[in-house]
Amino acid sequence: MSESAISVVAYDSGWRERFEIERTLLEPILAAWLDGGIHHIGSTAVPGLAAKPIIDMMAGVQNLDAARAAAAPLLEASYHSTPHRPGVGHHFSTPKPHPVEAEYGLHLTEAGSDLWRERLAFRDALRSDPALAADYETLKLELAAEHGAGLGGYTAGKRDFVARVLAMYGIDPGRR
Repeated sequence: MSESAISVVAYDSGWRERFEIERTLLEPILAAWLDGGIHHIGSTAVPGLAAKPIIDMMAGVQNLDAARAAAAPLLEASYHSTPHRPGVGHHFSTPKPHPVEAEYGLHLTEAGSDLWRERLAFRDALRSDPALAADYETLKLELAAEHGAGLGGYTAGKRDFVARVLAMYGIDPGRR
């Protein structure tokens, strides 16, 4: 099976509504574990920013180990486990488990964790600084063209940019 190409598309004002609909679906499913709510993160959460058309979300949970039990009810809602940062968070995507083909991505992490702080700070930095968001968009478009279906290379190519932005907030990415 061949991988799908990475697609970075122009901003779609419908992404916010899609997030709100999905949050409404997920809140009762995750209610037993939630602490901090469900947030729209990633590029689709930044008005005007081109993005992979995947609605990324982050749910704050009280206890990461206890939240493993959310896997079964999430699977019933078509969310497949797609782990990528064990010990820091649980990741799920729907309807397809391949990250490039997913429509929604969901991170479960403890509210206040490093991952929590990093994702929200990065999103908020891009929302508040249009020039920074434009620089990030340029980088994403270049990386998508350069890496085709190579999600690993695409993601790795963004790390230095993300680290520089987080450093502006005194956050050292990847600390655990």
